[in-house]
Amino acid sequence: MTATSSRILRLRRWSKEALWLLLLAVIISTALDLWRSPALPEGSPLPQLLLQDGTLADLQTMSRDRPLLIYYWASWCAVCRVTTPTVEQLWRDGENVLTVALRSGDPARLQQGIARKGLTFPTHNDEHGDLAARWQVSVTPSFLIIKQGKVVSTTTGWSSGPGLKLRLAWASLG
Repeated sequence: MTATSSRILRLRRWSKEALWLLLLAVIISTALDLWRSPALPEGSPLPQLLLQDGTLADLQTMSRDRPLLIYYWASWCAVCRVTTPTVEQLWRDGENVLTVALRSGDPARLQQGIARKGLTFPTHNDEHGDLAARWQVSVTPSFLIIKQGKVVSTTTGWSSGPGLKLRLAWASLG
């Protein structure tokens, strides 16, 4: 066997192992997403949420014509520091976005943090985690996509801008 054919065989073996590891990672990630996925209470209408700017957000109405991305984040969440600018950009690009700040301080403290970071997306302050408990949100960041009042997609952890746009586009089709 030549050195070249030996390298080719080694490369094939490593490629095969890499594919198996990738498949395993996808399976584990999917299982974790299913296990940690938020769920709205069965049969209860979507609530109206008081936003930081003092307005009320009617989730049923907001999700009627196009999918609504609800982004659960927290000021103390390390991963949220990466995902929050992505969600802010989606909002600035005209996507239908509402965020929920989980246990991130009283309204004044949260507003200071939002202003310091230059965030403009609409935010509900879930100061004590009551909404998160009702919706079974146990992980930040969490993303829910609601269409016509029903959850059509959820994911937890880091998600990219293109990934979230794809989820919103997919929900628009359904």
